[in-house]
Amino acid sequence: MSAHNIMIIGAGIAGLATALAFARNGHEVDIVDQAHALSEVGAGLQISPNASRVLIALGLGKALAQTMICPQEITLVSGLSLRRITHVPCGAFAAARWGAPYGVMHRADLQAMLLDAVKAEPRCRLHLGHRTEAAAISSLHQRLGRPAPALIVGADGVWSQTRRLVPGAMPPRFSGQVAWRFKMPVDGVGAILNTGNVTAFLGTQTHLVAYPIDSSTAINMVAIARGADPGQTWAERENPTDRASLLDAFRDAHPDLLSILRRAPQMTWWPLFEVPDGRWSNDAGTVLIGDAAHAMTPFAAQGAAMAIEDGYELAQAVSDTAGNSVARAVSEFEIRRRIRIGRARKRAAFNRFAYHARGPVRLGRDLMLALRSPESLASDLDWLYGYRATGL
Repeated sequence: MSAHNIMIIGAGIAGLATALAFARNGHEVDIVDQAHALSEVGAGLQISPNASRVLIALGLGKALAQTMICPQEITLVSGLSLRRITHVPCGAFAAARWGAPYGVMHRADLQAMLLDAVKAEPRCRLHLGHRTEAAAISSLHQRLGRPAPALIVGADGVWSQTRRLVPGAMPPRFSGQVAWRFKMPVDGVGAILNTGNVTAFLGTQTHLVAYPIDSSTAINMVAIARGADPGQTWAERENPTDRASLLDAFRDAHPDLLSILRRAPQMTWWPLFEVPDGRWSNDAGTVLIGDAAHAMTPFAAQGAAMAIEDGYELAQAVSDTAGNSVARAVSEFEIRRRIRIGRARKRAAFNRFAYHARGPVRLGRDLMLALRSPESLASDLDWLYGYRATGL
């Protein structure tokens, strides 16, 4: 294996995980972000076994075990009647079936965990407060006093500047859906959910997901409904008129669920953008990963997991390539990952249809799910949660 200089644009979860993966394989890594201080906006994050397996391989197993909450099940509930529909077992079942834990945690906790590991890794150098517009990326190494990189990795999210360097990469498009994120204290959600588990309330063209974070003292909630295209933005504080539109979207929900939405503290609303299938690399030393390459809606809760997989497999591909053929390694990575990402997209699209079903389709969905055993439902996720990234 030849060691290379790697430059990563973006110091979010995707960029930091990728930096660790390259550094653990002996490469020198510069991570550049235009922010002067790193902070993760949002609240909760689901860490499925395919992602936790990678994090453990990167040496974060102990920190993960101390921070991540491992629910016993994912429960599907009617958002109209609060009737329990079915569940998928997690906890010890997940660890045994898929070989790694399923958990939930605050996004900021995961970013802090990755950041601490990057700062402790001598092969990683973090550069904050540096302009990362497309026109400046090619000369960043000069301004940083670093050697020219063998590979530039765009981990800079939905509104990626690095994407502009990749001919054939597709711009983001609005999915038509908006996610409203907020936290509630455990004692503020009443008795409508088991506060130790992940609960998805399925409504009429809406759904709400709830799970514990912050050492089980708070419940992270994400309400998803249709919304208007707000243009180039990704997270905004709600204004006084926004709550009314959310309540209208959930007007068919059970009164107890509506009560939570009315009483919730100020929310953050996230318009959900997708990046359609296009090129991820320019065949000249630049490659996109995570949301920069293939942002998808969160209906399968795989956005962060796919980015973490991307970073690990890219580092493995570059490290396993004989000689100095980084371009060949990137090409093979793109071909292989495109298949995996395509399947994850299809799962997210299926969940969107199922979660937001109406009328007879909703009744048929509930009957079908009720007739299947929890273990059978878990088997549908074997390809997703049981996946082992290259080298694991």
